[in-house]
Amino acid sequence: MSSSTDTPVSKLGSFVAGGAAACVAVTFTNPIETVKTRLQLQGELVAGGSRLYTGPAQAVSLIYRTEGMRGLQQGLACAYAYQILLNGSRLGLYDPLRVALGGCVLGDRSAHGSAVLAVNAAAGAAAGIIGAVLGSPLQLVKTRMQALAHDGARLPSAWPTLVAVFKDRGVRGLYQGVDAAILRTGVGSAVQLAVYSHAKEALGRHIPDGMALYTLASTISSVAVCIAMNPFDVAMTRMYNHRGSLYRGPLDCLYKTVKSEGFCALYKGHMAQLLRVAPHTILCLTLMEQALRVVRLVESRLPQMRP
Repeated sequence: MSSSTDTPVSKLGSFVAGGAAACVAVTFTNPIETVKTRLQLQGELVAGGSRLYTGPAQAVSLIYRTEGMRGLQQGLACAYAYQILLNGSRLGLYDPLRVALGGCVLGDRSAHGSAVLAVNAAAGAAAGIIGAVLGSPLQLVKTRMQALAHDGARLPSAWPTLVAVFKDRGVRGLYQGVDAAILRTGVGSAVQLAVYSHAKEALGRHIPDGMALYTLASTISSVAVCIAMNPFDVAMTRMYNHRGSLYRGPLDCLYKTVKSEGFCALYKGHMAQLLRVAPHTILCLTLMEQALRVVRLVESRLPQMRP
């Protein structure tokens, strides 16, 4: 995501910048993630019927009234760890992978200061898949914690939940739904990072480098992500939350969802998704740019850390 005029940073520096930016972003977006999770799970494989939650605003209000801020921020500690693994890898590895792939595909490492959409998409997908695999057990635990409504009683924290899953089903249980996570995060990362790089370069011809450019490019990217990723996000949420053998895989989950609830069920929680993805993307990518500036400054004084 750095421009061609930027001094490159080390892989460790990219990982730290990506993880820090994502943790700040998720602090603000975790409540809407909780809402999105519950919207996607309600009415699972059931056609019609009454619904507890009718939309993001009503869901936020209801959860706050019945469960307090703790209910809205359920799984936040787990979300921090997940964001460090997922986005530290995803954002931190994106530029190095883009450089490497650009060198292989274009045959000239100096050529990929210009955003090549196919190379950017491939780098984004690869970085996202690596992050999804690393963070999948934490996302599973976070999803189950957020899905569970409570009335003020103490809920298990992330670590006991993780241990319980491991004792029950071993490593296989921790990685239940990882195939859906790979699809969801691969698609989301390919779209998010490629569209962001492409939009930032195109808009940069007319808008000076700075927060306005980063925010506008992030907004365009977030809309594209919601359209492309929501069906796979529904599948991932449902596969993480179920504890039996209801789904054989993400494609089976998508098929059963459409068969039982109709095509529109693939876009359950889409408005909450946009309300989550838009600020998260804007915060994450703009903060990433600022964090990279700090990392560059630090590494310029520590030459041994430079790539």
